[in-house]
Amino acid sequence: MEQTKLRWEVPVVIPSYEPDEKLPALLKDLKAAGFRNIVLVDDGSGGEYGHFFREAETLYGCHVLHHAVNQGKGRALKTAFNYCLGEYENMPGAVTADSDGQHSPECILACVDAMLAHPEALILGCRCFEGEDVPTRSEFGNKCTRAVMKYLTGITVSDTQTGLRGIPASFMEQLLMVKGERFEFETNMLLETKARQIPIVEVPIRTIYIEENKTSHFNPVKDSVKIYMVFGKFLFSSLSSSVVDLALFSLFCLLLKDMKWGNITYITAATVFARILSALYNYLMNLKVVFQSDSPVKTTLPRYVLLAAVQMSLSAFLVGKLYPLFGGLEVLVKMPVDILLFFLSYVIQREFVYAGK
Repeated sequence: MEQTKLRWEVPVVIPSYEPDEKLPALLKDLKAAGFRNIVLVDDGSGGEYGHFFREAETLYGCHVLHHAVNQGKGRALKTAFNYCLGEYENMPGAVTADSDGQHSPECILACVDAMLAHPEALILGCRCFEGEDVPTRSEFGNKCTRAVMKYLTGITVSDTQTGLRGIPASFMEQLLMVKGERFEFETNMLLETKARQIPIVEVPIRTIYIEENKTSHFNPVKDSVKIYMVFGKFLFSSLSSSVVDLALFSLFCLLLKDMKWGNITYITAATVFARILSALYNYLMNLKVVFQSDSPVKTTLPRYVLLAAVQMSLSAFLVGKLYPLFGGLEVLVKMPVDILLFFLSYVIQREFVYAGK
């Protein structure tokens, strides 16, 4: 009985910018369904939209929060989270929903129940992106960000863009300090689940698109830039390491040219010294900048050395086996082999070398 009562007390957070008639229709349905705490954020919509928010307060009993100017969905969510944490002290969490009618009261309630059943998890109301009714823009955007997120971060979710989410109160507190003021905040929220080891639970929901989702302000490339930046930093780390290696090789050649070590030439010595230092640079860049790992050096450094040795051996083995098939053109074989190993190395470093606790 207590659990049944609690489900209707869970706050439903709805950020809204320049709403239309779909907003009061949603609020009416939510109120009729039995939801008691609806927190609506007016994200600087302006005076001509004021009647929607006044009706929300007077007709549907919503708690309306206002931004003087448009600050973005991320900031609107944080404003609501801060309000909920102060107003509802014993709440298990809150459920966020969009104001455009894509989320029905039944789907919102399903996420509430999932959050109560999994109090430590982030709940995602996930749509199905198959079928003729799904707009091409939405289908492409989701498949693109879903594939990129899985490769670059190791996070596998079927709907990266969903605004229907059940967020535990403890996670809401942490999210107040997470960067992101606009749509990228929802992407950053997913990244935080891995950093903080928060499980994700998916709830299948109805796929509702009104006017082919033309009113959506989401840009799958622009608003997922933080995901792409992870690989961008990895690429920069690798390229800059090559520059460092070349510069050190030139310097050591200049310094060691007149020295003798028996059968070891100055070129060999310069190559070894330059490679050791450039590899150390690459290791530290990946540890601190790319993957921002909290694992100790005594754990990650041996793994990095092992990976480097295996990668070098594989490169030599594959090039040696394949180049006779291509007319003895070693360089043309080595380039695609090393590119393949480069992408494979990224995944291994993310999941093994720099993996957190």
